[in-house]
Amino acid sequence: MKVRRLYPMLALLIATTSLRAQDYVLHAYIDERLVAAPDDTSWTNGGFGKTRYGGNQTQLHFGGAAVYGAAQITPDLLAMGQVQYQTGDRGRVSLLEGWIRYRPVSTTPWRWSLRAGALFPPVSMENDGVGWTSPWTLSSSAINTWTGEELRAVGGEFELEHRGEVSNWDFRASLFRRDDPAGTVLAIRGWSIGDLVSGIGTRLREPDAEVSEEDETPPNYYDPFRSIGASHWGDYVAVSWHAPGETSVSVMHYDNHADPGASAPYAGGDEQYAWRTRFWSAGARTDTGAITWIAQALDGYTTIEPVEDAYQRTHYRSAFLLAGWNRGAWRPALRIEHFSTLTPSSDVDWSQSEHGNAVTGALNWRPRSYLRLTAEVLRIDSTSTLRAEYGLPARIIDTQLQLSVRLLY
Repeated sequence: MKVRRLYPMLALLIATTSLRAQDYVLHAYIDERLVAAPDDTSWTNGGFGKTRYGGNQTQLHFGGAAVYGAAQITPDLLAMGQVQYQTGDRGRVSLLEGWIRYRPVSTTPWRWSLRAGALFPPVSMENDGVGWTSPWTLSSSAINTWTGEELRAVGGEFELEHRGEVSNWDFRASLFRRDDPAGTVLAIRGWSIGDLVSGIGTRLREPDAEVSEEDETPPNYYDPFRSIGASHWGDYVAVSWHAPGETSVSVMHYDNHADPGASAPYAGGDEQYAWRTRFWSAGARTDTGAITWIAQALDGYTTIEPVEDAYQRTHYRSAFLLAGWNRGAWRPALRIEHFSTLTPSSDVDWSQSEHGNAVTGALNWRPRSYLRLTAEVLRIDSTSTLRAEYGLPARIIDTQLQLSVRLLY
């Protein structure tokens, strides 16, 4: 690992530890890994490969770093923030989320709170680690890879909780802005599986083939977190039920209410369009002995109207099942998943579709509280008419191997 990579993280640690509050929590990680990448060019480099790494090379990569901090400023007021450091197209240091929560002390089973700032919508039942990472695998599921790339709510969230003698439930509702491009990647390149998370101010890379087809010179990037067009608010609602034994069930509906006909200029004078994106998500988690089970499914639509009365509507869906075994310092995990997109058209030769399956196996070993070693194999089998449209094989099988050394604080 190059020493210069540590400088931004050291600066972040110094800045956060200098804060003073009644109660303060600080966590961080830094990750280096050896990767054997598949042949296909990764989406991170403008290709249609499904994994984070590509190019048929075996080499060391900087996996990422992040700092999480939470301060209990008063008994009612909590401030929280997460920043990350990434190399490549994701920029350098960026804010993943940052918010302030007001939650009055309650002496009854009912409790309410308000959060304001940049929030992750409560989609994931998988990613609850520092830097929005998973404790089970290096690569997130397709659902949570997309969530990390394009979903962020900049606004406010109301939460109502009921704490019962046997189980608890909570209701969340949010109004937010700056998520109008959500759905772009699903429509223009399809699903992917990785662990890169977009921070506020970073840019996502469009497929080079599409950029070239529009007589432009790649690479081309867009801002995933911005408001486009007339003033409007997106919203989401979520209901969760929690029982003893780490059992929980959650249902959520999301709608960014973007104007599919709106656009705004961005890099190089190009136009970035708003995508009206809606979906339902349902998930469950439970423990049976030493085994943790996580299941989730997501189904939705994203729509664009670049020309009046000329809609392009993409139907997307994905589901996964993860089983993780708690064996003390050892944590094996296996995840299977399916994903698909469909953009129908009256012209059968133009209709665009994708479908695929993925299997992820990971073995985690944590011999010390500050050290986690992970070996992961990810195999993705997918078929896409979009790749065939650009003269590439419609079906590809990407297999990626990773060995990670992660230091935690």
